[in-house]
Amino acid sequence: MEGEIILAKHTEGLNGLPQECKQTVDLTNGHSNHKPEMNGVPPGHAIVKEHSNGNSLHKPVPIAALKQNGLLQSLAAGSDQPKTEEVNSEVERAREEWDALESIQPVLPEELAPSPLISFNEALQHFQTTDLAELLKNIQPTIRRTGLAAITHFLFGPPRLHRELLEERDLVFAIAQCSLDSGQPVHMRVLQTIYKKLTGNRNDCPRFGPHWENVGFQGTDPATDLRGTGFLGLMHTLYLVMDPETLPLARDIYKLSQHPVQNFPFSVMSINMTRIALHALREEVLSKECNRRQQVVGVINDFYAATFLHLFQLWKSEQKTISDSGYVLKEVEIFAKKNPKQMLRRLETFLKERRAGIGHRASPDNLSHSNRFPSDRGSTLGTQGTKEGKEMNFTGVCDLPAEMEGEARLI
Repeated sequence: MEGEIILAKHTEGLNGLPQECKQTVDLTNGHSNHKPEMNGVPPGHAIVKEHSNGNSLHKPVPIAALKQNGLLQSLAAGSDQPKTEEVNSEVERAREEWDALESIQPVLPEELAPSPLISFNEALQHFQTTDLAELLKNIQPTIRRTGLAAITHFLFGPPRLHRELLEERDLVFAIAQCSLDSGQPVHMRVLQTIYKKLTGNRNDCPRFGPHWENVGFQGTDPATDLRGTGFLGLMHTLYLVMDPETLPLARDIYKLSQHPVQNFPFSVMSINMTRIALHALREEVLSKECNRRQQVVGVINDFYAATFLHLFQLWKSEQKTISDSGYVLKEVEIFAKKNPKQMLRRLETFLKERRAGIGHRASPDNLSHSNRFPSDRGSTLGTQGTKEGKEMNFTGVCDLPAEMEGEARLI
């Protein structure tokens, strides 16, 4: 029996389209000849689809002719064939735009641009032109003595500070009462300048964060370490890093503070040197030198630097560690107050030898003495630099009581 038995089954064709796969079985002489069909079209034949009106939508095209189609050849060849003109033009435009981007220099908004460094004189001028009248009423520039102590100090103590220097002295104690104000641009510039000069970083750092520990503060907020010296603690560090003659000393001390064994918190130690200088000024230990040089700010700056130099050389030569800090601070404070003239001479000798290229000596006892005092290297304030009758005001935290005099500790 000859004929065809058609088995139809629905499958999914190419490109996800449903297709009907038919198996045509020719029964000829008892043998079957299976011919799979795709969508009802035997292999080797082109697809012809007709509308209901009998007109064909596509004409039959031989398979051989399809092989000559340019689009199919391009798709088959893939990346080996040249790209079309449209694609090439788009790629070229993209390349030109990218080249243009490379030549554009980024412009930071003003609030993101690094703040400029500030000098000691500029920061000092800020305080000179600020109204401090209210807090000046509460400062204690000298120790109150009564009875026999007052008589003894009057007869055998250091000379009194000249009247024309009193206003400048009071300014120093007013700055020492000023707390760090995040909303004050000058305050922030001082803080950023100290960080940049010590670390070599050119960009501003966040106001709060663990990075402040890198320069020797004890936490994420430097303001918490300023109790006892107020903003004067930052002013003295600013003086040390911005004066060209003392900057190498500041970097030597900072390097020692990073030592794996002899390390110490640089900024906290600097604040303690400011505390010693404030005590010396309050106890009138520096009055004679202030009268001689006719200035207060310049003298206390040099005394601060000389005290820090003394501590640095003592710490380095005797292999001190942070566990020795209390004893070392007490020793440095006692020696500095008893020998202010010698301290200033040692600083002058040290800086003179640095200028001559001799280098610094590790032990303070080996330093030669000079009869010359440190020259006034700027950052000074004479009576002529203060506006007549101008009083200044700060909100601050650190007018130290007299009974704390002589106490040595890490703040």
